[in-house]
Amino acid sequence: MTLVTLDSSSPLPPAQRLRRLEDPGGDFPFYNGEPTAISWLQWLFVLGALAAGFLVLVLPIPWPGGALGALIPAILFPAFPVAALAKVAPKHWTVIFGKVGGRELRLMFGFALLNIVVSMSVGVIVSALTAVTPNAAAQLLGSMDAAGRLAFFAKTVPQLFGEELITLLPFLALMQLLSVRFSVGRKGAIIGAWLISALLFGLIHLPTYDWNLVQCIAVIGSARLVLTLPWILTKNIWVSTGAHIVNDWLLFGVGLLGAGLMTQA
Repeated sequence: MTLVTLDSSSPLPPAQRLRRLEDPGGDFPFYNGEPTAISWLQWLFVLGALAAGFLVLVLPIPWPGGALGALIPAILFPAFPVAALAKVAPKHWTVIFGKVGGRELRLMFGFALLNIVVSMSVGVIVSALTAVTPNAAAQLLGSMDAAGRLAFFAKTVPQLFGEELITLLPFLALMQLLSVRFSVGRKGAIIGAWLISALLFGLIHLPTYDWNLVQCIAVIGSARLVLTLPWILTKNIWVSTGAHIVNDWLLFGVGLLGAGLMTQA
C-alpha cells in the first residue's frame, strides 16, 4: 500500500479543508499514513472486530440477569473495536480521543439540539408520506420502574460510544479507500465517507425499525449526518459521543415526561 502523507506538524492548506465544518489545525488520523499507516488487512481486522462487537450486542446471548447482565454486551460492543485498533496502531490508537473542556461540552449540547430539530423535521415529513415504526426501547423504558430506568440510561453510555465507533472507524477506513485507491481529494473523501458511513448506520438499524428502509435511511441516516458533524469539526470522538448521549437522553426523557403527564391526566 502506498500512502501519500502530509506533514502533520504543519496545518493543511485552506483549500483542502471544509472551512466552516472543520477546526483550523489538525487532521483525521490514519487515512494518509499519519500518525501511522494502517494496511487494508489491518482495517479488515478492525472492522471485523467492530462487527463482532455489534453481534455481541444484538444477538440473543443468555447474559446474566439484572443491570449487570445488560451492561456486559453494551461494554463489549465498543471494547472489541477499541482493542483491535490498539492492536494495529499500538502507539497511536488514542488519537481519536481528544480533551473535553467547556467548548467541547457546548458543542455536545449544541449538536444534540440541532440533531433533534433536524431528525424531528425529517421524521414529520417521512411520517406524512409513509408509515413509521416507533422505537421499541422508548416503549420499554415507559414500563420500567425507577431502578430499571437508571440501569437503562447507564447502559446507553457505552452502547452509544459503540455506535460512534461503528460510524467513525468505517469513516476513517472509507477516507483511506477513497483517497488512496480512488485518488479522491481530501474534501471529496470526507464528504464520501460522511455520506456512506451515515447510510451504513441507517441500514444497521433496519431490525430495530421493523425493516422500514425509508425510515432508516431518511430519518436515522439524516440524524447520523448531523451527529458526525462534531467529529468532522473536532476529530474528537468524545464530542460526537457526548452529542449522541445528550440527544438520546433528551428524547427518552421527554418521552418519559410526556407518558407521565398522560397517566396523570
